[in-house]
Amino acid sequence: RTVLKESGQQIIATGKAMAEAFKRGATLLAFGNGGSTTDAQDIVTELLNPHDPAWPALPAIALTNDIAVITAVGNDVGFNNIFTRQVIAFGRPGDIALGISTSGNSANILATFEQAKKQGLLTVAMAGYDGGKAAGSPNVDYCLVTPSDHIPRIQEAQATTYHALLEIIAALM
Repeated sequence: RTVLKESGQQIIATGKAMAEAFKRGATLLAFGNGGSTTDAQDIVTELLNPHDPAWPALPAIALTNDIAVITAVGNDVGFNNIFTRQVIAFGRPGDIALGISTSGNSANILATFEQAKKQGLLTVAMAGYDGGKAAGSPNVDYCLVTPSDHIPRIQEAQATTYHALLEIIAALM
């Protein structure tokens, strides 16, 4: 309820921006660490295989899925680059970079937003607490904040938020 009250209009605006990007041919690149990895994968799954047959399947990639890439990049050039290198390879102007961080302060997530912005991607952050560094970053177009300091509640609210985004996108497509 708090997220809806404080961020309802921003969720709608974010969903509209994402729908417009998809209409122009965007691919969504989703990423996160730990439990946020699972959420990134869930978003991608729901876009590629919608539960509602009336919803369109939309192009999306979970940058969390290829463990060989993650470990090679982490080993060779550092953990902060595990998603950035994939954005360099896959991201095209107009695509969507969606990063999830319960703190909003994960260095690799922030670095990925910086790279995505350089490449002309729409950048969407989902963060908890007060949004952390993601909330004030010039590299983040939309930051959807779950104002809580309890990680399970943050993750539950983030899941509800991204499901709302998916419904907005489907309705506008």
